[in-house]
Amino acid sequence: MIELIKRGAHFANRTAIISNQSAYSYQQLLNASDSIANYLLKGKKDLEEERVVFLVPPSFEYVATQWAIWRAGGIAVPLCTLHPLPSLQYVIEDTEATILVVSEDYKALLTPLAKERNMRLFLVADLLDKPSVDLPTVSLDRRAMILYTSGTTNLPKGVVTTHQNIQFQIETLVNAWEWEKDDRILNILPLHHVHGIINVLSCALWSGACCEFLPKFEAEKVWQKLSSGQLTLFMAVPTIYFKLIAFWDKATATEKERLSNGVKALRLMVSGSAALPVPVLEKWRTISTHTLLERYGMTEIGMALSNAYRTERRPGHVGLPLPGVAIRLVDAEGKDVKATGEPGEIQIKGPNVFKEYWRKPQATADAYMDGWFRSGDVAIFNDGMFKILGRDSVDIIKSGGYKISALEIEDILRRHPAIKECAVVGLADKEWGEIVAASLITDEKDLDFDALKKWLKELLPAYKVPRKFIIQEELPRNTLGKVTKKVLKSAFD
Repeated sequence: MIELIKRGAHFANRTAIISNQSAYSYQQLLNASDSIANYLLKGKKDLEEERVVFLVPPSFEYVATQWAIWRAGGIAVPLCTLHPLPSLQYVIEDTEATILVVSEDYKALLTPLAKERNMRLFLVADLLDKPSVDLPTVSLDRRAMILYTSGTTNLPKGVVTTHQNIQFQIETLVNAWEWEKDDRILNILPLHHVHGIINVLSCALWSGACCEFLPKFEAEKVWQKLSSGQLTLFMAVPTIYFKLIAFWDKATATEKERLSNGVKALRLMVSGSAALPVPVLEKWRTISTHTLLERYGMTEIGMALSNAYRTERRPGHVGLPLPGVAIRLVDAEGKDVKATGEPGEIQIKGPNVFKEYWRKPQATADAYMDGWFRSGDVAIFNDGMFKILGRDSVDIIKSGGYKISALEIEDILRRHPAIKECAVVGLADKEWGEIVAASLITDEKDLDFDALKKWLKELLPAYKVPRKFIIQEELPRNTLGKVTKKVLKSAFD
């Protein structure tokens, strides 16, 4: 049995999940995942790495489905509940998934696609009544999960991790951040990203702790939880902390004191998935007494660097490599520049590093240099700690914890009949880190931007839709004809 699930049996009577105002024990989670696995197998002894896509909101049912796929020998492919149909369809088609599990809310949306592709479609609520069956033995080297991330190409790539990758990522964080069975964490992060799946959910369940879900982020409800005295940990992206600070700022003096006193009871608060602005860190420390723990990771590697749990947490820095993870900084000539204090690309080795990009052998090969994974992020080693300087590509926009491909958005914009040419950039923003902005070349000088946004939301997740638009006569280009995006950004001032 997979170690994460095997450990659940040791915590059988403890509360594993709280969702939809209900508490579920580890035993209930084991029983539910056993039942779902039975349905998925449908008489087979082993799914043998069949891809199983599932669209289920953060909940007990989500976790039971994820565990069931692993227990049945399948590859779990979680879909994002906020993505429009074209984004979901891309993942389903790219993975060539054979099984689709959905909650009631998404049945009507995905049933036509499932029929078209001759997929087995299950409603998760109907899968919880099967008796126990013999489940396959799943080795650690087998593929476990595919998460999609936007890189520097137009289309997202499927990042394949094995059970061994996942187990190492979990164990490393459990040890580094001193998880215990009496911990309780609130999970408000998307469950198609490594941050929510590994750092929060899986670390909690490995430890015998409790993971609580909220249906959606609401600053007031999150503050209620943070100040209740029930939680011991909290992890979020910088945008969330920005919103929580804004809520606190509007509260009365009495309410501010109550909220601040309540949040002090937590033992650890973490920020990640995007650079944390130092003013946000300092304001949060003033409000809560917590110095947010910053760390560095990505879908392909889980977490690689972390500030210390018990010692110094330096603002603007992401600490040191986690145990078992090797890091080097390499310049454009391939020279290791860590000792010189010069900027270099972060490159990683270790059991945390992913297996491959799904059915993209060339992209997988291109992602490595001499056996080291190339992150594309630039950092310096500054006075004993790593400091991230930014992305080694202007085509990746980091907004609200998401990494967004500008090229993907440009490709969609060009489909609009009124748009002749376009370029997309990220503009610095205090709340979001960066916001998406687009320059358009069009003959329609009175182009309705609101109508354009509505059109885009049918094809892109909302967080990828540009927040700012300008119309230009031409795009700035270099002698090779490539758009100079650093110059373009100044046009939005």
